[in-house]
Amino acid sequence: MERSFVAKNPSVLVFLAILSLFTLGVTVLSEGFGIGVISTSFVKTLGKTLCLCLIAVAMDLVWGFTGILSLGHFAFFGLGGYMIGMWLMYERTRLIVAESLSQADIPPTPAEVVDAIGTQIFGVVGSSEFPLIWAFSHSLTLQLILVVVVPGLLALIFGWLAFRSRVTGVYLSILTQAMTLALALYLFQNDSGLRGNNGLSGLQNLPGVTVSQDVVSLWFLWASAFALGLGYMLAAWIVSGKFGSVLRGIRDNEARVRFLGYSVEAYKLAVFTLTACIAAIAGALYYPQAGIINPEEMAPIASIYLAVWVAIGGRGRLYGAVIGAAFVSLLSTWFTGGQAPDIPLGFYTIKWVDWWQVLLGVSFVLVTLFAPQGIGGLFDLYTNQRHPDRHGANLGPDEGALREKEASL
Repeated sequence: MERSFVAKNPSVLVFLAILSLFTLGVTVLSEGFGIGVISTSFVKTLGKTLCLCLIAVAMDLVWGFTGILSLGHFAFFGLGGYMIGMWLMYERTRLIVAESLSQADIPPTPAEVVDAIGTQIFGVVGSSEFPLIWAFSHSLTLQLILVVVVPGLLALIFGWLAFRSRVTGVYLSILTQAMTLALALYLFQNDSGLRGNNGLSGLQNLPGVTVSQDVVSLWFLWASAFALGLGYMLAAWIVSGKFGSVLRGIRDNEARVRFLGYSVEAYKLAVFTLTACIAAIAGALYYPQAGIINPEEMAPIASIYLAVWVAIGGRGRLYGAVIGAAFVSLLSTWFTGGQAPDIPLGFYTIKWVDWWQVLLGVSFVLVTLFAPQGIGGLFDLYTNQRHPDRHGANLGPDEGALREKEASL
């Protein structure tokens, strides 16, 4: 009798329980709930960290389980943020314009309202007309659909072109990085339609919402935790079945999987597109908490950081990706936020704000050399995980098949 998904993956229940307790604890201790032990700014930091954990799960799925080192997934993350940011800016500006024009003696026409909104949004880049890509910015429903469709379509087209050409290894990584760089450089231009290097700002102000940021930060924390829980379960379900076995086979020996008759390119394209959509959802939840998004967020270095998080946490382990992203993100906030004390050496003072990236790079090198299984590998040591002891039982269906002892030689 085939075991259920939960029976085969008890760690999923453990993860969901920890995530639920964490979310409940932060909620109770937050300023929005009333106790005030945890500040609103730190609640936002924790909410953003959960979003980074979600994109780390996506990265682990495409790299740790499939062997595709993508250095472009932060581009999809940023695109998701831009899609929701367009609606937030449009609707917030519309309410402001409508309130100001309502005081006029003559009611404004719809065209005048739209023109005033365009002037408010695009005046910073010397324009007042809405670009074509803002055609659906007035509709929250359509923009939420575009959060998934736009990054997913970009990943589908790019992946189809790359995988059908059988580009692999470092060459594929370079291509994904080039895609990210090209997209970032395009968005830096004022005529890109997304306000150039000014980006989209004021995203933390939800249109029509009159409650304080203390409460809004909790809303986003809950949404981020819910998305992370669903994303983790989806990734665990994928890797625990036949699809996941094929992905691991592609990672370990792509030629052999192709020889067995599997369409390697189709599997790669499917996981690449799916993880792009997951990354976009994470970005759509992240940037309203950050309050601003600009092309710098999509720089190639961000995707490199993402790979570092997964490597430090332990790739090929979904919980490792979460641990790595949370650990590095919170530690980075502590170092770069000026909370880490400077270290005076007499002849020189170590300021962690300046040395944090060096420390992160050194940590990545040390983990790669001495702990390739990352922080997640420590859990394996703690739980003393080993291969199942079959006491020499047959590994095949016939008598005389390969036995456990022979297989280990």
